[in-house]
Amino acid sequence: MAIGVPISVEEELSHIPSYSQELGLDLTRQEDRFRWFLASILFAKRISTEVAKRTYQRFVEEGLDTPERILTAGWDRLVEVLDSGGYVRYDFSTATALLEIMRTLIDTYGDLEVMHSVSASTEDLERRLKAMKGIGPVGMNIFLRELRGVWEKADPDPSPTAITVAQRLGMEDVKRHESAFVRIHLEYCKKRRCDECPIEPFCQRKIIRSRSYG
Repeated sequence: MAIGVPISVEEELSHIPSYSQELGLDLTRQEDRFRWFLASILFAKRISTEVAKRTYQRFVEEGLDTPERILTAGWDRLVEVLDSGGYVRYDFSTATALLEIMRTLIDTYGDLEVMHSVSASTEDLERRLKAMKGIGPVGMNIFLRELRGVWEKADPDPSPTAITVAQRLGMEDVKRHESAFVRIHLEYCKKRRCDECPIEPFCQRKIIRSRSYG
């Protein structure tokens, strides 16, 4: 087989890192699970992934990577850090949300690990997350989908975006590669960069186009 020829869609998907991996996070570590929680809040807004990643790195550089440090920083400082990462469109609202989320987390549970341990089920965990003002279904899904296999109760329903990409590939097991499916959509499908997409040879869109113009 020639070098560079894809063997299977599964192999190609396995080479696509999740966003938590790209950020250098090891989700088996408690401190990195909180950092991913912070990143998930930033990713959940209607803003580019590059801005969200850059802004997350600014929080880490400033040492604002625990609930207590974020609360101590205060609203004005959070706005400054958000702006420094280019998160200017949602800086005020996100600063407010971060403070409310961290205060609820500390006052109600102490930390994320306790929240998970006291949750009776997957549905209960999701309910507790969404009860925090500033975390909606999108943020909840972003956070929990990468914790499958790490947290027992982390098993959200796949996002519509992931389901759509999986269908284009003729795949039924959406959860296994959900993070990769979402990334493909954001970085290739949405930007119409089909020719650069690593799973393009397996995409039904390509097959349909080939038949149409063949």
